[in-house]
Amino acid sequence: MSREVTATLVLDLRKRTGVGMSKCKEALIESDGNLEEAITILRKKGVASAVKKSVRATKEGVIGYAQDTSALYLVEINVETDFVLKNERFNAFLQGICHQALVLKPSSVEDFLERKCSESPELTIDEYRTEIVHALGENIQIKRVLGFEKTHARCVGVYSHMGGKIVSAVVIEGGGDQGAVAREVSLHVAAESPSFISQDEIPAAVLENEREIAFSQIQNKPIEIQEKIVQNKLNAYYEQVCLLNQKYVKDPSMTIEQFVKKAANKVGKPLRIVQFVRWQVGA
Repeated sequence: MSREVTATLVLDLRKRTGVGMSKCKEALIESDGNLEEAITILRKKGVASAVKKSVRATKEGVIGYAQDTSALYLVEINVETDFVLKNERFNAFLQGICHQALVLKPSSVEDFLERKCSESPELTIDEYRTEIVHALGENIQIKRVLGFEKTHARCVGVYSHMGGKIVSAVVIEGGGDQGAVAREVSLHVAAESPSFISQDEIPAAVLENEREIAFSQIQNKPIEIQEKIVQNKLNAYYEQVCLLNQKYVKDPSMTIEQFVKKAANKVGKPLRIVQFVRWQVGA
């Protein structure tokens, strides 16, 4: 007696084999809903040969990106060894995945993996990934994906460092044609790794902790100057963690805030950094 092939059963098979949802469903239909037989079917077809690889650790990887006039997408792909990163087929896969992210505009990795490839509708992105795992004999995982919208008033700059080991992106509002400025700031972000855009973004609890630490360091100072010393220490903290307060890596005579204002004066319109990310492989 055949068993109904439910979404729960398909998901269970996917968890046990690591094979894409559509292939799992096909195997379950072929096996009349028998889970163990479906596993055997997948193994016989060679699709499940990637299963053992899927549990191996992926500590290396690369971050790629793709962009057009309307958006930019970052994708991090993790692998087992740096060796595979030099493989031509892997690099074609990386470029293809980044392009698919740009076309499909997924909201999350989970959403992305279940979407159909725009160029090969018979495959989901996860099945596309499984094929490359099978071909290269190494576990390959899509760890994260993130998109940024571009408009006539919003530009995105991206900078890749160390062959894609570190990639940063910066969004500037006020001019969609100021991508060069955004890229300069993204280069700075890659180098200096800020945590916040401005001090207004620092959580109150974090700021209070920094204040307490500062006070604990100056207990032997006269009370009348303690507050001033603490403020100086907080200003130094802002310069360390806030993008706008940091010294511009290419010209330490100005802060990033001053660099952006200088660019704004040159084009005759206000520019404002509204978002940045700094991804590092494995972080």
